[in-house]
Amino acid sequence: MTDPFPASSAISDASAPRQRFVQCASPGGLHRVAYTEWGDPDNPRVLLCVHGLTRSGRDFDRLAAQFAGTYRVVCPDVVGRGLSSWLSVPNYYSVPQYVADMVTLIARLNVDRVDWFGTSMGGLIGMALAGLPDTPVRKMLVNDVGPHLEPAAVARIGDYLGKPVRFETLQQGIDYAALLAQTFGPLTPEDWREINTPLLHERDGAWQFRYDPRIAVPFTATTEELAALGEAALWNSVAAFDGPLLVVRGEKSDLLSRETVGKMIEQGHAVSSVEVPGVGHAPAFLSDAQIDIARRFFIAPPGDAS
Repeated sequence: MTDPFPASSAISDASAPRQRFVQCASPGGLHRVAYTEWGDPDNPRVLLCVHGLTRSGRDFDRLAAQFAGTYRVVCPDVVGRGLSSWLSVPNYYSVPQYVADMVTLIARLNVDRVDWFGTSMGGLIGMALAGLPDTPVRKMLVNDVGPHLEPAAVARIGDYLGKPVRFETLQQGIDYAALLAQTFGPLTPEDWREINTPLLHERDGAWQFRYDPRIAVPFTATTEELAALGEAALWNSVAAFDGPLLVVRGEKSDLLSRETVGKMIEQGHAVSSVEVPGVGHAPAFLSDAQIDIARRFFIAPPGDAS
């Protein structure tokens, strides 16, 4: 597996990203989870940034670069995505497996507590972990996701998830990924190239997505009963987590409703919310204004709204 960073990034400069891997286990065997690490590797203050369903940890490059002076920022590729391994048994592509992998990663980082930034699927993983007894999660931002997912949005995602697509050029792949993620907001061509290039690789004479198309197997097999059980478990997690929780919602989101945000505020201990105007699912956190939302929550001193 090749290193996506040039050799010059392997220097000891703590501000440069470092590519790392950790071995994890599932009932089907062992697999590797890739992660990008920013900041001082000895900094005990860790921020875990976990991406959405078909994305990668490289979505957080801009935020991580800005936060690296305060945090050791760790951005994993969830198993089956990015530079991480594919599971031998696709039915294990589920939140419990992802939580287990994150626990292994946190142990590798050798810290007892972490802060969490989770976009979409990354927020579901974070909520599940945060609700466990003795959770390592201290405070958490969930980006456009909650325990209840609007069925129309889930159906929209299912329409494209795991479908085989091949592209003649990298740019075609970037543009297609931008079309799927157009609700992220009005991003520039340079923005799309930055966050979508890591999603693609050239293989067998064509450009393809890096994610395992079999992640669609458990997604499409979910019944109404299983979905209801999963939602109930996540509501229990929100109620159990006693740390600060910030819910960010895109104003035009079709996945996270205002009603769900309100219920999270009612049921949680220290839940607040922010709505990002003009954006759907999910805010990309590439702009200074959106990154400032995370900065105020994670870094700004109490009472400092600047």
